[in-house]
Amino acid sequence: MIATLKSVLSASLLVPLAVTAATAQQNAISDNVVRIGVLTDMSGVYSDLAGKGAVEAVKMAAEDFGGTILGKPIDVIFADHQNKPDIGSATARQWFDTGGVDLIADLSNSAVALSVATLAKDQKRHIIVNGSSNMGITNQVCSPYAVHYAYDAYSLAHGTGKAVVEQGGDSWFFLTVDFAFGIGLEQQVSEVVRASGGRVIGAARHPLNTTDFSSFVLQAQASKAKIVGIASTGGDAINAIKAAAEFGITKDQSLAALLLWINDVHALGLDTAQGLLLTNAWYWDMNEETRSFAKRYFDRVGNMPNMSQAADYSSTMHYLKAVQAAGTDEPDAVSAKMREMPINDFFAKNGKIRVDGRMVHDMYLWRVKTPSESKYPWDYLKLVNTIPAERAFQPLDQSKCYLVNKS
Repeated sequence: MIATLKSVLSASLLVPLAVTAATAQQNAISDNVVRIGVLTDMSGVYSDLAGKGAVEAVKMAAEDFGGTILGKPIDVIFADHQNKPDIGSATARQWFDTGGVDLIADLSNSAVALSVATLAKDQKRHIIVNGSSNMGITNQVCSPYAVHYAYDAYSLAHGTGKAVVEQGGDSWFFLTVDFAFGIGLEQQVSEVVRASGGRVIGAARHPLNTTDFSSFVLQAQASKAKIVGIASTGGDAINAIKAAAEFGITKDQSLAALLLWINDVHALGLDTAQGLLLTNAWYWDMNEETRSFAKRYFDRVGNMPNMSQAADYSSTMHYLKAVQAAGTDEPDAVSAKMREMPINDFFAKNGKIRVDGRMVHDMYLWRVKTPSESKYPWDYLKLVNTIPAERAFQPLDQSKCYLVNKS
């Protein structure tokens, strides 16, 4: 009888504890939903590099996670920032203030990414940058809530820029898109060129999404520089490379594409793009894991994924795993888990998010194949060199991030 009474009392005490635990888990997710907003270029010069493909990559991650987390739904929304920082920051503010957005993903424009990073720091909300290169994300506007995941200007400069100088390309002229991305990339590559014993002759800066490169290409041609560095990407890089070919610039000078994507190679064709060196974090045809993801993605989007779109999936999955491990979507708890947990998936092996928000991983230098080397659709790149994680990104002792303790 006494034993039975003890059992009844024990069971009665466990009931409220179980209810409390269940209630705590339900309340662990703010607004009863984990909402991810993909803020990207849906209609402009970078829409092929991000856009619909970025949205689908994030949706794939949410679906593969199971569609729910800690018993609550995962919701993915998106908006077009139109490559305008004011529109991007206004959208982000509305999402944070009244839209219940926990994470903003992609951010495929450096000026937009910088403005949203400042807002995220103030609002204590998460952003993951995959479509921008500006170093300010992990330096001047760094915070515990901002992660720079796929690549940045440092990794591009120390990949393509350094390799070209080592091959004898020791004098440079830049064709630079005139906003934060292009200027930052030009500065990073210029530092690498000078540190390697080369010289920078000058630069011609063109507007975003321009179609007439004639005057800019003529300036590059007149410079007599051995290397013309294309400090732009997407449609701008495609148009610059086409214009350079039309003006015959490649007869006496060489082009260095500082941020070229597989989409750009596809648009240019191998006849025009062959031989170009480029630094990318990821390529769809690297191994069985990358090909498996790429096939699923291709079936949904109709194009092979680029490094940013693959990183959109990987980083979204990492965020969701961190929420699950933390048992809450509370930003500080999730930030701690994101930096604690390693990243091992089809995108990166032994990846790690540092205190400044930089995700460090191996980068790769590629050469665009000749038409005769390409054996099947989207077979465009040949590996030249692997850049180890510890050399691919800015050392912490050079960081300007307030979170880095240099003592």
